[in-house]
Amino acid sequence: MMRKTSVILLSAATGAALTLFVTQPRAVLMGSSARAATSDTYRQLNLFGDVFERVRSDYVEKPDDSKLVESAISGMLSGLDPHSSYMDAKSFRDMQVQTRGEFGGLGIEVTMEDGLIKVVSPIDDTPASKAGIMANDIITTLDDEAVQGLTLNQAVEKMRGPVNTKIKLKIIRKGQDNPIDVTLVRDNIRVRSVRARVEADDIAYIRITTFNEQTTEGLKKEIANLQGQIGDKLKGYIIDLRNNPGGLLEEAVTVSDSFLERGEIVSTRGRNAEETQRRAAHPGDLTKGKPVIVLINGGSASASEIVAGALQDHKRATLVGTRSFGKGSVQTIIPLGSGNGALRLTTARYYTPSGKSIQAKGIVPDIEVLQDVPEELKARTDTKGEASLRGHLKNDGDEKTGSQSYVPPDAKDDKALKMADDLLHGIKSTSNATPAPAGDKAPGDKAAADKPASKSAN
Repeated sequence: MMRKTSVILLSAATGAALTLFVTQPRAVLMGSSARAATSDTYRQLNLFGDVFERVRSDYVEKPDDSKLVESAISGMLSGLDPHSSYMDAKSFRDMQVQTRGEFGGLGIEVTMEDGLIKVVSPIDDTPASKAGIMANDIITTLDDEAVQGLTLNQAVEKMRGPVNTKIKLKIIRKGQDNPIDVTLVRDNIRVRSVRARVEADDIAYIRITTFNEQTTEGLKKEIANLQGQIGDKLKGYIIDLRNNPGGLLEEAVTVSDSFLERGEIVSTRGRNAEETQRRAAHPGDLTKGKPVIVLINGGSASASEIVAGALQDHKRATLVGTRSFGKGSVQTIIPLGSGNGALRLTTARYYTPSGKSIQAKGIVPDIEVLQDVPEELKARTDTKGEASLRGHLKNDGDEKTGSQSYVPPDAKDDKALKMADDLLHGIKSTSNATPAPAGDKAPGDKAAADKPASKSAN
């Protein structure tokens, strides 16, 4: 998820045919500069064909043609940005299963960093979380095979497998002198994306761990359950998006809509101005106007940033914690036909209702709260963020590094949670709490009234 699976947006399969239809007539009207550019492109394609044929004929062993083509496609896409990639047929099927919220594997959101697999976050109640896998752990070998040289999708495929089969991971953890060997038993991972409990007898605490097809329905169910349990003494809601690596854009929109009565939620802007799309809220705040606190940190990315940004810009929620990851792009999944897999292609940037892009900058909370970190874990409590990823999309102005992503396992040690409790109980207010640095404040509410980490899970 990680991503980090990533924010994705399913696309119509007719795109390729439409492109052909549009580009062929345009060739007749091309000017000399356009013809020169096209000619140069065809020369480059001829070069690729020459190399392909030379490899096929002269490589020391007979290569698999389909693997050569897949590798070429993967190289082309990975050279664009960290979140564009090629998925073969199996990876595409796995992705579809993942977005439905159920898949087989270990239960960790991972990303690729310097050729190694980096853990974004373990998924709650899975073999990975039970074995103590932590965010920022680096996985160097899988069943004694080095991951160096594998693509992210290849590494994820190796970690997935039949239920009740074992896999051995070697992990490097900052602050630990020696690598850690962990043996995990694969399980059927059912991602319960929404969890809830009553906090301090009168507060509804809701944690959203990922944005899959079940998230909005899960949120609605938990809100109704908590309203029934707490009754009239309900003070407000704490929505915990910490270490949530993202997911489906549509779910981010509908989750945001659950707390808003009107106004823009998010806009997505592609290469051309006419591709801009705006998503707006519909009447019906499920929380009935009760105060909302949203918890974010350096592991909150993509879809979770859409929700946090929308509620912050509309002044519907107070954001507490540390700066978010800063993934402000949308990936479209483009099927390539039966058996050919799909492209995960970055097709747009998204903007909060105030028109702000958080790409490589993140969202700054209204109140910054740093956790007390155990001495042995201090070396791994910061997430570098989108700005640290090689080849990331650039943003105007100064880009920002990531921030602390540690969440104490015991709620009594959770300073951000305590701050949220105090705010809802009136013990503290936003005026006497510690604000985020002034230079990083979000712009005022300019929301219009008009109208989906690379991360992967395994």
